[in-house]
Amino acid sequence: MLWIASALAAEADQTWHLQDIYPSIEAFDAARADVDAALPSLAECRGQLGKDAATLLRCLKRSSEISAELGRLSSFTGNHVSTDTRDDVWQARSGAVGALWTKYGEATAWMSPEIVALGREKIEAFLAAEPALRDWDYPLHRMIRQGEHVLSPGEERILALSHGVTGSPSDAYVTFANAELPWPRLTLPDGTSSRLAQSDQARLRIDPDPATRKLVFDTYFGKVGEFQATFGTLLGAQLQAHWFEAQARGYDSCVDAALDRDAIPREVYDTLVAQSNAHLPTLHRYLELRKDMLGLDELTYADLWVPLVESDRTYTLEESEALAMAASKPLGKAYVAGMKVGFESGWIDPYPHDGKVPGAYMSDEAWGVHPFVLLNHTDDYRSASTLAHEFGHAMHSHLASEAQPYPTASYPTFLAEVASTFDEALLLDHVLKRAKSDDERLFYLGSALEQLRGTFFRQAMFAEFELAIHEKVEAGEPLTGAEATRIYAELVRRYHGDAARIDDVWTSEWATIPHFYYDFYVFQYATSVAASALLADDVLSGEKGAADRFLGLLRAGGNGDAYVLLKDAGVDLATPAPYDALAARMDAIMDRIEAIRAKQKK
Repeated sequence: MLWIASALAAEADQTWHLQDIYPSIEAFDAARADVDAALPSLAECRGQLGKDAATLLRCLKRSSEISAELGRLSSFTGNHVSTDTRDDVWQARSGAVGALWTKYGEATAWMSPEIVALGREKIEAFLAAEPALRDWDYPLHRMIRQGEHVLSPGEERILALSHGVTGSPSDAYVTFANAELPWPRLTLPDGTSSRLAQSDQARLRIDPDPATRKLVFDTYFGKVGEFQATFGTLLGAQLQAHWFEAQARGYDSCVDAALDRDAIPREVYDTLVAQSNAHLPTLHRYLELRKDMLGLDELTYADLWVPLVESDRTYTLEESEALAMAASKPLGKAYVAGMKVGFESGWIDPYPHDGKVPGAYMSDEAWGVHPFVLLNHTDDYRSASTLAHEFGHAMHSHLASEAQPYPTASYPTFLAEVASTFDEALLLDHVLKRAKSDDERLFYLGSALEQLRGTFFRQAMFAEFELAIHEKVEAGEPLTGAEATRIYAELVRRYHGDAARIDDVWTSEWATIPHFYYDFYVFQYATSVAASALLADDVLSGEKGAADRFLGLLRAGGNGDAYVLLKDAGVDLATPAPYDALAARMDAIMDRIEAIRAKQKK
């Protein structure tokens, strides 16, 4: 399948139009030189922001112009690297842009402290005196709100310089896990031999043979477990870095520091943990159904990734695009037209090939251009669903950039996955309505169940683990690999209950999750899919104003506190309602599966 897709890409020369950012290498080099030359001009603003509104505006515009150009430089180099990671020339260009970002961070480290020192009253007076400053209204008020956690210019510079050190545990983890860990080879029950790195484990864990799946899990996590002390040291050092900055900024905990960056109430995190535990019976029901559908006497953790129902139907890129547009009709003609523009105007690099990064992503760093979407489309339903997911991101960024100025167009991660999983929900509703057989319906429903398990319950479990390990570090206790395994084992067994067996050797899984280095990032996958479930239910049921509220959320970008923007759209993640909606959606899917299977048995 991969070589077919690659051949299609070569035949059609179908790739994204990075020349929309810079038409030539010469233009890129000129822009990079301009940024480097402009950085010293920021020093002219130091100590001058309180002079008058016009001076503050001039300095904010200059900083934003440099930041926007850096974003375009990053998009140009980063996306080139993604299409061929073997190209040392593009790697070097990307590294040079990264160095410019570091210089920009040092050159602007004084700005937030100086703005905070002006105080709310003076900022309000400047906003009233200079209408053009309104583009920075929310960012300025956010800085004032966070003022007690903003340090002196000298201290901010020290923190900025420390990031090269405090990010080292994560860098070391990536290098060790992806390049140096001695992955084993194993002989499969069918006699074939395979190396067992991360990508191989992901491929083999969906093997239809239970014995193969168990062998893969035993071997893979057994090898990981041999290095649990190393992984524990690396993760513990990263958590110490999180705690260092949280304490330096005057926060009581790492989670409080992480949430405050986007003004997310602590109740949101606590509600997620409480509600995921409250709805574990729904997860256990799914696991029992999975055991029955797979025909197993006992379900194990190694059996959770094999598809419930197989399908050999293909979904070409063009068919996937058509499905995504048809599914999005409840959002109106303008939304669908925007997707069509993206499909036809070089937003996508669609097919896999040698040297290209795996997976999929949306890049919106090129302000004033358009989003770029990287796919590895292999003509299956997962590829179609991934396209809908990534174009949910792309349309979010597209609508936000149309409606917002640069300072407020970028939205936080807390909102990012809402739009993407919302579009996946629309796609599921659409394909179910047009399914021609019960077997096809079972395939879509089974895929949806696994998506909900993986995106909500699994990520909520990760969030609970991340909170627990940070609390150990905050209490002054060392985080060893053995202790991390103990905590993870307790959690994974509690989440899966008696419905799935968890062997001891598999509980080193925590060491394979890079997100634990990202400082309370992963919980937002779970909150987002809960929010999108509620929003999608409202839109698909035809509730008056629901589509407009959702589109309003997308157009708002980052112009407001993320929690409040989502609440205005109809979802309060500090309450049980969105989690109840997600569990109800999952139960309804299982009801449909059981009804179809009962009919098939007659």
